[in-house]
Amino acid sequence: MQRPGILYALVSAALFGVSAPLAKILLGQTSPWLLAGLLYLGSGLGLAVARPFLPRDEAKLQRRDLPWLGAAILAGGVIGPVLLMFGLAQGAAGATSLLLNLESVLTLLIAWVVFRENVDSRLLVGAAAIVAGAVILSWPANQTGGTSLSSALLVAGACLAWAIDNNLTRKVSAADPVVIAMVKGLIAGAVNTAIALGTGAHFPGSGTIAAAALLGFFSYGVSLTLFVLALRHLGTARTGAYYASAPFIGAGAAILLLNEPVTLPFVAGGLLMAIGLYLHLTERHVHAHVHAELDHDHLHTHDEHHQHRHAAGTPPEPHAHVHHHTRMIHKHRHYPDLHHRHTH
Repeated sequence: MQRPGILYALVSAALFGVSAPLAKILLGQTSPWLLAGLLYLGSGLGLAVARPFLPRDEAKLQRRDLPWLGAAILAGGVIGPVLLMFGLAQGAAGATSLLLNLESVLTLLIAWVVFRENVDSRLLVGAAAIVAGAVILSWPANQTGGTSLSSALLVAGACLAWAIDNNLTRKVSAADPVVIAMVKGLIAGAVNTAIALGTGAHFPGSGTIAAAALLGFFSYGVSLTLFVLALRHLGTARTGAYYASAPFIGAGAAILLLNEPVTLPFVAGGLLMAIGLYLHLTERHVHAHVHAELDHDHLHTHDEHHQHRHAAGTPPEPHAHVHHHTRMIHKHRHYPDLHHRHTH
């Protein structure tokens, strides 16, 4: 259950990581607000086109999921990308990419404080190192290759919006991740595009629109789909920890693609954030725990947590259907996935 979740999180991080330097290039052709809308429209439309060709055995969204999904779309689909595009327009792409590490820290804190997800001292020390790196990156305002305080605050606001989104999305992570990402992209993209056009923005050339749609499909649509899958396996805090590799990928891409300078604050901040990421990635969580009786619906195979009978005609594994979990007590390494959201 853990290995695929880690892979999903890392690939999701890589796809999102390259988005900041590539979006920085597109900001020269269009307004930040309109670009935010085009990125998410590209995400939603691309997934809508791809969905008929993908496996469709996932559990469906339920009525009870809609408030959680709606709030996640508002926070992470409408507010977050707009703040990031405005912050990116004012700051260097490399420093902005590294500042996105704050998303994993804020995701962890919300998961711990609000949703009572277990977080140990190793994760907290790692989060402190990431915050220290962010302070170094934003402190020397107007340094070449750095970022201004206003840019840093905008990026931090985007990270907070996405951290809220991540924790809300965990509530619906048992449902079809493609549908979740598709609905989010279509609604958020349409809202931000309409607002941008209503406030005076104009569509750029067709080449820029196509590039924004393609970037949005991979860096937001496919990335979010994989992120939702990771949430199932790892829980919110730990998925956010693995996702913290995205800013380093973005920073490296900014240096290679935009020839941005490598300054002392950039290196010092990056090293502190790397230490924090290492502490997160090497965390181990093992103890005897109780699985209470539970009925739910999600895509699954018959591992140690899924030992139930099937009616005739049930499709082959992996498959999704309502199933019952009996009470179980055992001990193994685990994360707060769909089956390990117990108290400590």
